[in-house]
Amino acid sequence: MVELLVKEEVRRWLTELNKDPIFKVLLKNSNLTKVQIETFLIDILAEKIVDKKMVYEEKAKLRLIKSGVSRGSFNRSLAQARKNVIRSIYTIILLGYLGIFDDPQLNPYIEISSKVRAYCDKYRDIWESGEINEEQVRILRTLQEEIEKSLYALSKPRALSKRRDLTDHIM
Repeated sequence: MVELLVKEEVRRWLTELNKDPIFKVLLKNSNLTKVQIETFLIDILAEKIVDKKMVYEEKAKLRLIKSGVSRGSFNRSLAQARKNVIRSIYTIILLGYLGIFDDPQLNPYIEISSKVRAYCDKYRDIWESGEINEEQVRILRTLQEEIEKSLYALSKPRALSKRRDLTDHIM
């Protein structure tokens, strides 16, 4: 049975993640639904948190729905999430195969990906150091706002239009 402490920890982490504005923008523009990403994350991370093998019935109880979900429902959402993740990866591979990544129109996406990674690394470094001051919080908040603005600009279908120069709208 899933220990109450583990259940609370996983749910707390998922709840905080759902409050993250960058996560919200990325999720909204991804191929995954909120339920699918929640299920996928539970499947991937739950065993790392508890440091033991878990059956799907236990994982299903970790969902944010108060009573959890049935094992069948969890497995269906997980299968959908995995299928969407695989399709996304194949899309990236296809774009690489076609040489699309060399197109300057994709440069803003590649740049924002690097900036999101740098933001995550900085956030983790600050969190792990345990020494958070107002200046660090201000810097992180500024970076977060810049990333959000860029992600919103890049989420528009016209972002890939040759007629529009997005460099003015991104960091």
